[in-house]
Amino acid sequence: MFGKKSGTDKIDSLVGKKSVMEGSLNFSGGLHVDGSIKGDVTAIEDDRSTLSVSQHGKVEGNIRVPYVSLNGTVIGDVHATERVVLLANARVTGDVHYTLLEMALGAQVNGRLVRQDETRKAPPDRPLRPAVADAGKATHR
Repeated sequence: MFGKKSGTDKIDSLVGKKSVMEGSLNFSGGLHVDGSIKGDVTAIEDDRSTLSVSQHGKVEGNIRVPYVSLNGTVIGDVHATERVVLLANARVTGDVHYTLLEMALGAQVNGRLVRQDETRKAPPDRPLRPAVADAGKATHR
């Protein structure tokens, strides 16, 4: 799905083609969607979790997963801390927040593409940007 250095190649959970799930879904590992989810999809406790949505799949809700591969429909915002792959049949109505983006010819986004700065992933005890001492202060002699 993504290669060895990105996310998990293993599918732990599957939403089948004729399945419709209503409500938010929290998962870890790999989730593949052939059916429909009406609710938010969130990866928990795993920075290698992967969501793949096939050309038959649909998510109506926000997505918060490190690695996302879309070839179906998403109505909601996509937040991927690592990588988003938009394949040819991907249709997103919402904003796509990404660190790395791969977009195939034919993929559509009706919203904003928002690149996340690498420094935003820094631990909360470290500043996002280096502090500049006395920035903006003028010295008069």
